[in-house]
Amino acid sequence: MFIQTEQTPNPSTLKFIPGEVVLESGTLFFENEDEAGASPLAQVLFEIEGVCAVFFGSDFITVENDGKDWNDLKPAILGTIMEHYTAGLPIISADAQNGSANADIADDGADPEIVAQIQELLDTRVRPAVARDGGDITYHGFRDGIVYLRMQGACSGCPSSTATLKYGIQNLLKHYIPEVESVEPVE
Repeated sequence: MFIQTEQTPNPSTLKFIPGEVVLESGTLFFENEDEAGASPLAQVLFEIEGVCAVFFGSDFITVENDGKDWNDLKPAILGTIMEHYTAGLPIISADAQNGSANADIADDGADPEIVAQIQELLDTRVRPAVARDGGDITYHGFRDGIVYLRMQGACSGCPSSTATLKYGIQNLLKHYIPEVESVEPVE
């Protein structure tokens, strides 16, 4: 098995591409070891000193490091991912297949058509671009003209994430959906 790595715009994250499916659908983001209980792979990655967050996309794994040198961490992470796939273990345990709980913002009677347009633009224009950088963005609600989104993976904590939200995503949504006034992050 050959696992490729790619740098991301966030210097504290590295994208690992195992050449195999990571998740059949959706994404998962574990911001600490306590959240990793649903994933055997995330659990063992958190055992590596320096790993502070793990993100799973459809065909990649993004690992965040707490300041350690990537030259020291990378071999351990590569070995752990390779051992996991070689052993044929699941990425996510069978009893946790239905995803994680996210704090949603109520849409407060927002027009379902507007919400559908927002989600369509996010799914077709934003999420693919963010995934190329090793992350994801999830919709959490639309209220009083404000769209609430959460950056995950390499995009969480990235120095350019605020610019991505405010100048990229906000401008895109405002252009196509006049009812959108701004975009705000959800932690």
